[in-house]
Amino acid sequence: MASVDVRTIASLLREYAQRTALRGGNPYRAKAYTRAADSLAALAVPLDVFIAEDRLTEIPGVGDAIADIITKLHKTGTHPSLEKLRKEIPEGALEMLAVPGLRPEKVLRLYKDLGITSLAELEAAAKDDRIKKAKGLGAALQTKILQNLSIAKSGEGRLHLHRAAVLLAHAKDSLRKARPELKRVTIAGDFRRGCELVGDLTIVAEAVKIQKATNASAADGLQIRLSDRNHFGAALLFGTGSAAHIERLQALAAEKGMRLESDGLHKGRTLIAGDEAQIYSALGLPFIDPELREGRGEVELALKGKLPKLVTDKDLRGILHCHTDASDGTETLETMAKATRQRGFEYFGVADHSKSAHYAGGLSEQEIAQQHRDADRLNKRFGKDFRILKGIESDILADGSLDYADDVL
Repeated sequence: MASVDVRTIASLLREYAQRTALRGGNPYRAKAYTRAADSLAALAVPLDVFIAEDRLTEIPGVGDAIADIITKLHKTGTHPSLEKLRKEIPEGALEMLAVPGLRPEKVLRLYKDLGITSLAELEAAAKDDRIKKAKGLGAALQTKILQNLSIAKSGEGRLHLHRAAVLLAHAKDSLRKARPELKRVTIAGDFRRGCELVGDLTIVAEAVKIQKATNASAADGLQIRLSDRNHFGAALLFGTGSAAHIERLQALAAEKGMRLESDGLHKGRTLIAGDEAQIYSALGLPFIDPELREGRGEVELALKGKLPKLVTDKDLRGILHCHTDASDGTETLETMAKATRQRGFEYFGVADHSKSAHYAGGLSEQEIAQQHRDADRLNKRFGKDFRILKGIESDILADGSLDYADDVL
C-alpha cells in the first residue's frame, strides 16, 4: 500500500483526538494528539524525511508513543485503536466538539439521548427547544450552544495565536536547516497580522535566481513563498494579506495608472517598487502596520493621515494574573515582584488559585491574609514607583457563587 500523505495523517490524528476525548479518561491524551496533528500541518520538511531519518520526535508535541502512531498511519492509513474507537460513535457527531463550552460528556449525551449526529442537527434541536427539555442538559446549555455555534463554524481549521507561534517557529527553523541557501526567512500570513485565530500558515523566504515570487507548499497547511531580493518586500506584502487589503491597494494602484502584482508595483513595463515600504509610499500612503491590514477602511484612513496608533510592548505598564509558590507557581511573591520591577514595570498583579482548586494548592483564607500582609510590607518598601495589586483566581461554584465569603473578596 502506498504511504499516506501528511494532510490525511493530520486529519486522522485529529479524529483520534476527538474520539479519545469522547471516550473519557485522561483529557491531556486527546489534547496531545491534537497538538501533534497541528504540528504535522506546519511541517517545512516532508514527513517522509522525518520518518526515514527517525526524527519524528523533533516535531513539536510528538513523543515516542505518538511517533509510533504516525508511523502506522503513514504506512497503512489507519490504526487498530482508531478502528476500535470508530465503532462507538458516528463520525458526524465529532463536529459538535468544535462548539466552545460543549464538553465531551455532553456531546455523548446529545448523541445517545437525542440522536444528534452533526452541527446542523444540533442547531435544529437547540432552536426547537429539545435540548433544554432533556434531563442532564437543560436551558443554560441550549443557550450556550446557540451562542457558540457561529464560533464553531468560523473557527474551523484555525489555531490560536500562541499555538501557531510554536509551529511557525519550528517550521522556520526546519526550513533554515533544510535549505541553508535561503536568506531572509520571515513569518507572514494571519500570524503577522496578529490575528487571534490563525488559519494561514505562511513563510516568505529570499532565494537566489528567482524571476518571480513563487509558492512552494512544503506540506498541506504551510505555504512557503520564495522571492529574490528585489521583490522580497512585495512577496511579503502579498504573503501577509489580507485579501481585502491587497484588493484595495490594487484598486488604488489602478486609479493612479499603476499595477500591483505579487512581484511589485509596476507602471507599464517598469517596476516602480518591489519593497513593502516603497510600495506604500509610491501609492501615496504611509506604511500600514500588518495588524491593520484587514480591509476595514485602513487605506482610506491612511490617505487622510488618520491611521490609529498601535499599542506596543513599550506601552505595557505592568503584568496581571500571576501565580506564586503559594499555589502552583515556582517563585515567591517577593521574587516575582522584584523581577517585574527590575524590568521597568509599574505594577504586579498576583492572582493565585482559590481554595476550591485544591489540586493546584489553592489558598485558604489564612494564606490569603498572609499574602496580603506580605504585599503590604513590600509595597511600603517599594514606595510610589511600584505596587503589588492583590487578586485571586476565584473558582465559580455550582450554585454560581464564588468560593470565598464577601468580606474576603
